[in-house]
Amino acid sequence: MTAPAYRRILLKLSGEALMGAGDHGIDPDVLERLAGDVRDLIASGVQVALVIGGGNIFRGAGLAARGMDRVTGDQIGMLATVMNALAMQDTLERLSVPARVMSALKINQVCEDYIRRRAMRHLEKGRVVIFAAGTGNPFFTTDSAASLRAIEIGADLLIKATKVDGVYSADPVKVPTATFYPRLSYDQALRENLGVMDATAIVLCRDHAMPLRVMNINEPNALPRLMAGEDVGSLVVSGN
Repeated sequence: MTAPAYRRILLKLSGEALMGAGDHGIDPDVLERLAGDVRDLIASGVQVALVIGGGNIFRGAGLAARGMDRVTGDQIGMLATVMNALAMQDTLERLSVPARVMSALKINQVCEDYIRRRAMRHLEKGRVVIFAAGTGNPFFTTDSAASLRAIEIGADLLIKATKVDGVYSADPVKVPTATFYPRLSYDQALRENLGVMDATAIVLCRDHAMPLRVMNINEPNALPRLMAGEDVGSLVVSGN
């Protein structure tokens, strides 16, 4: 078997990715498919960390716009990510993949507190680490949490899983003539406001030279092909 192109990755999934065809909640079939993809990565020798959003359960920013206190809304959103992380942990373990949920908020009756050295030890032992509760602070998205954790654990690659093939000049669903970018810089993403990630996440990656791959998680065999070194989706790096 060919050695994987990356030793350690962080995979960022949106909460919406877990909904399937529904409009909220978790689709068990989608959850099992995604867990199966992670299992295959572990079997190939890749160390895998995950960050999962909570938008399928709760969106703090949306309710804040309707009058809810923003800090309270974000805290509820963090708890939603813990729920998704626990669901993923359970699914992985049913597939015989050891997994640990590590929360930036102290909820140690249901999961571990986030400790960087312990997280790295889990990864070295072949366990999937699922980082939950964002950064533990309001006003920061799970994109920012993914960038931060990827840098902290020394990941070789941060992968943002989306429903499109990569980065485009505009939403390809709304603008069929949008230009696809197979490779671009973080500065270009910021300058053109391409919506790759929020600005905080992009600047973190740029300043720490963390490569980001944006790809379609629903594309068959996309992750194995990427781990084999193929050019899948869009690559965002510190310079073109």
